[in-house]
Formats: sequence, C-alpha cells, structure tokens
Amino acid sequence: MKLYAAIDLHSNNSVLVILDEQDRIVYEKRLENQLSLIVGALAPYRERVEAIAVESTFNWYWLVDGLMEAGYRVKLVNTAAVKIYEGLKYTGDEHDARHLAHLLRLGILPTGYIYPKAERAVRDLLRKRSQLVRYRTAQILSIQNLISRNSGQPMNTTEIRALTAPRIEALCGGDAARVLAVESNRAVLHCLDEHIEKLEQTVLAQAKLKAEFKWLLTVYGIGKILAMTIMYETGTIDRFRKVGQFASYARCVESRRLTNGKKKGEGNRKNGNKYLAWAFVEAAHAALHYEGIRAFYQRKRAKKNGAVATKAVGHKLSRACYHVLKEQVPFDVTRAFA
Repeated sequence: MKLYAAIDLHSNNSVLVILDEQDRIVYEKRLENQLSLIVGALAPYRERVEAIAVESTFNWYWLVDGLMEAGYRVKLVNTAAVKIYEGLKYTGDEHDARHLAHLLRLGILPTGYIYPKAERAVRDLLRKRSQLVRYRTAQILSIQNLISRNSGQPMNTTEIRALTAPRIEALCGGDAARVLAVESNRAVLHCLDEHIEKLEQTVLAQAKLKAEFKWLLTVYGIGKILAMTIMYETGTIDRFRKVGQFASYARCVESRRLTNGKKKGEGNRKNGNKYLAWAFVEAAHAALHYEGIRAFYQRKRAKKNGAVATKAVGHKLSRACYHVLKEQVPFDVTRAFA
C-alpha cells in the first residue's frame, strides 16, 4: 500500500505524519530538528513512501536537501496557496501535517520551486547585498533629513558623499550633537560601501551570467549585479508560462479584488519574491535616465506619487525582461514603453 508523508516544519522541531491510501494515520510524531531522527523515523516505511511534503518555511534547506540525498521524493509546499476549511474550530501542527499529506495523496498539493542547492550560496550573497544596499539608502536618507531639518538645504546623494568635516559643521550650525549624528551615519555609510563592494567582487568572481540571461544586460537600468540578482531569483524563465505570472511573482502586480468595477478587498501582497521586486525597483530608478522611460514615469507621476510611478516603471521592466528571456531578443524600449 502506498504511503504519503508530510512534515510541518518549525524552528526547533517538526511534526511528521504518514498517511495510507485511505487517509489513515500510519505514523505521527513530533521530532527534534535533527535529520538523523527524521530519516530514522521514515526508514521503516521507505519503500512505500511515494513522496514527502515539506512546509516551505525560512529553514527548509537542511531538511529538503537531507531527504533528497536520502533518496526520497520531496515536494516543497507553497504554503500561501494551501487552503484550509475556515469552519474548523481547532487546528494544530498535527492537523496541518495531516492536511498536507491528504492533499499530496489527492495530487492537488500546491508546490513551490526547489532551488538547486549548488546555486544557493551565490544567491544568498546577492540577497545579503540587497539588504546592505537598503541599509545604505537608510543612512543617506537619515543624513538628508538631519541636514534639511537643521539648515533648510536639500542635498542629493552625490552632495552627501562629498561632504567634508568643515562642511558638516557649518550645515549643523556648529552644534556638536548634530555633527556627531551626521558623522555616525557617514561612518556606517562608508562601512556599508566597503562590504557591498566585497560582496559584488565575490559574486562576479564566483559566477557568470548564463547565456540565456545575458540579454538582460540590454535592458535599460540593469547592469551585471542586477542581472545576476534577477537570474538567481528567477531560476529558469520556463517556470512561468505567461508574462503575468512572472510579473506577479516579482510582486509588480497590484493586489486587489474587484466586483462590478469596485474594489472589494485585497489578496496577499507579499505572495511572490521580494528580492525580484526590489531588483526591478532598483532598475526602475536607474532607467529614469533614459528619455522614453522618463516620459512614461512623468505621465504616471502626474497622476500618482513618485513611489507608485517608480513601481509602474518596475512593472514594465519586469514584463520586458520576461519577453527578453523567453524570446532571447534584445530589449526594445519602444515596445516596452509604448
């Protein structure tokens, strides 16, 4: 008789459930997060287990990799797409695991993409870079606010990077506390610059753009590092049958539900890849230097605020990247921003 297993994964323990073809519980137990314990619990049923559903949590790498190396067929659960009957009065970890095993048995389990283990290290370096870039932006904005609040003078990023000690003291009116606040931000900014550069050098030394992703370099606003980020977060463009699916995965699509032309609610805005979303916003900022894209941005900016207009440019770029990768053709700004 075939068996179907599911694991409800947590930070320090997991609930393993095994069901048979009639949804009867063959095994159910909470185990510590030790691969040897989980593989050992599965061992008596090894030949009959069809597959194992593993919840896609922040810490799934070790478990999925270990089970696959042990010879099991693993399905990574797309938890955002799993529906549970809302009328239930009580649910728990065991119930969740049983539900996943039940969906697996029926062949209707929503699954996610198991990213190749060999490529995860570089992808995580690029994710770390994006985190540090956001921190760097926070330091620049903090300095801008401090100076504008106390001197009334707006400053752009180039001017902030060119600041000298005498200039800072003058802008702060000689106030030692304000000078210290600005210098603190500048010290963190320079430290972040140094580590971001190290990460970029390491990524470029360890990895290269795959041939099918080199067309990304023709897209306005996308350089080597952003192209690498998009490549590693996308995995393979064949995962997405339609351009809308890719744009949605990149969180470039508005999340709302309409009835009779009226908004009745929103979907899960966080469903998708936040790193791709960030990459396309970064590309949008850089792409505003190009005339055709700047004109599109200004039209949007006249109706909405700057953030919404930038997001609209990012959406256009995400759709353009899909076609560039799918069709293996260079970027055409007139087609993308018609």
